[in-house]
Amino acid sequence: MDFNDIQNAWNNEKTENVLLPDNLEKIHSANTPLDKIRKNLKNELIYQTISVLLIAFTPYIFHFEQKFIMPFYLLFSMFTAVCVYYLVKLYLFYKRLNNIALKTKDNLYETYFDIRLNMELYKTFGFALTPFMVLFLVVFVYYQALKSANFSILEFNNTELISIFSVVVFTMLFMGLMLEWWVHFFYGKYAKEIKKVIDELKEE
Repeated sequence: MDFNDIQNAWNNEKTENVLLPDNLEKIHSANTPLDKIRKNLKNELIYQTISVLLIAFTPYIFHFEQKFIMPFYLLFSMFTAVCVYYLVKLYLFYKRLNNIALKTKDNLYETYFDIRLNMELYKTFGFALTPFMVLFLVVFVYYQALKSANFSILEFNNTELISIFSVVVFTMLFMGLMLEWWVHFFYGKYAKEIKKVIDELKEE
């Protein structure tokens, strides 16, 4: 191949695959929010795992009666299965983030969409845990009420049942809103920074 052939081959290359210095610098700027997402996700995985382990000792910390221990662990086993499923998925996402090097536009696009997908996965995780957390709370309050009232069964009138129902609904809605805020604060705002870089690259 002579010089003219080389030159023709060079001219025929797609210019969209060539990164200008400015573009490369913008792509590298996305590493800062990505590092923050990595750090937050690592902390989440640690704290979530510790929390699950601590919940396992609840009956012994609060001295549950023997008849309440089996129902508690039946509920806890389902809770743990849900936690393991989602935590494994989030851990695999964390491993992918650690192996990412933002050097091309394609890397940036794929990383951004992976982050958005796993933000939704995190929300699903939180919504899946919310009923369990409410049930844990109801069982715990019920058990404490039994101890203090010294009754084998608590009887509720219609007004009290409506109040309990309202509290449960309000608690679930509140936890849903808190989950949305949590995801936005620890992940969403950094994902927006990456999206801003992508939009700037599209404009050029």
